[in-house]
Amino acid sequence: MPAAVLALTAGAFGIGTTEFVIMGLLLQVAADLQVSVPVAGLLISGYALGVFVGAPILTLATRQMPRKTVLLALMAVFTLGNAACALAPSYALLMAARVLTSLAHGTFFGVGSVVATSLVAEDKRASAIATMFIGLTVATLLGVPFGAWFGLMLGWRAAFWAVTAIGVVAFIVLAVLVPGHVGRNDPPARLQEELAVLGRPQVLLGLAMTVFGFAGLFVVFTYVQPILTRLTGFPEAAVSPILLVFGAGLAIGNVAGGKLADRGLGRALIVTLGGLVFVLGALAAVLSIKAFAVALLFLLGIAAFATVAPLQLRVLEAAGAEGRTLASSLNIAAFNLGNALGAWAGGLAIDRGFGLGALPLVAAAITATGLLLALWSLRLDRPAVSALACPAE
Repeated sequence: MPAAVLALTAGAFGIGTTEFVIMGLLLQVAADLQVSVPVAGLLISGYALGVFVGAPILTLATRQMPRKTVLLALMAVFTLGNAACALAPSYALLMAARVLTSLAHGTFFGVGSVVATSLVAEDKRASAIATMFIGLTVATLLGVPFGAWFGLMLGWRAAFWAVTAIGVVAFIVLAVLVPGHVGRNDPPARLQEELAVLGRPQVLLGLAMTVFGFAGLFVVFTYVQPILTRLTGFPEAAVSPILLVFGAGLAIGNVAGGKLADRGLGRALIVTLGGLVFVLGALAAVLSIKAFAVALLFLLGIAAFATVAPLQLRVLEAAGAEGRTLASSLNIAAFNLGNALGAWAGGLAIDRGFGLGALPLVAAAITATGLLLALWSLRLDRPAVSALACPAE
């Protein structure tokens, strides 16, 4: 992969870390700012909402700027936002700083996906996206334990100062390695052309399959600690090592999904989403058996992140050249909406009395909706393909 794609990976790691680091700091933040743990947990929801709202707005606002400039500006917002989090004297200001930081998230991954695909050959585009998302994979793997360790040893503010330092390093790497000419010869799309992608059925279907396809993961992942301790019977000290096993699966699945999509996007969508449904269903059957539960969590990591590159590339292709930046950013927002949907659905299932053991089945049902949407989307492609293959005489 070109060095510029690896620079995007560094930026993705920094931005991904700030999203997940708060999960390991909730107790410290709640105690220091004198709020309840559920209220502190809203800092996660506020970030996700900021991504969802900020992605399309910032993408449209920066559509005529050079892409390297956009990436550097977003990384600067990210860095300053984390510094503001570290300095926040109250819960309200911490929430505001979190939302400010989140605004950079969706557009960075959206623009970064477009830049990554423009730096490689046609048959390597999905792998380029997957390479960039390795940064997010590592952030997912390390963000929570990283935050928990800093919160325990040095206080929660130190964790945000550390993430600020990561932002500075990522800014320098992007400035040095991403070529200034990238996207310079691409004429900026008119606003009407960018917005027109929202009227394309295949783009909307792509966004919907991202929301539902990825939501299943967070039905389980949000509640993985109580699942492992209360159902499977692991001690709390075992949760972090098990999450490292899960994270190793994420890394493998991310790369595998990119390679699979390079060989055939439609098949990759069906195989990865179908595989995720299967693994979630199987997980429900083995939660009481420790060894099998850990093995299935490893497979869940593979299956979940194998969907990322195919889902992102599907929306890029459906949008076309004139609207791909906005569509790409919207799909990152869709991933975050899926995160919120999954957490909400899991909580609802618990509140309705179904219990933790039902969560993998709820997750499988939601992801199966994404699979059905993918089948429908690919079915809509067939008439066009048939018409090209068999032109009228």
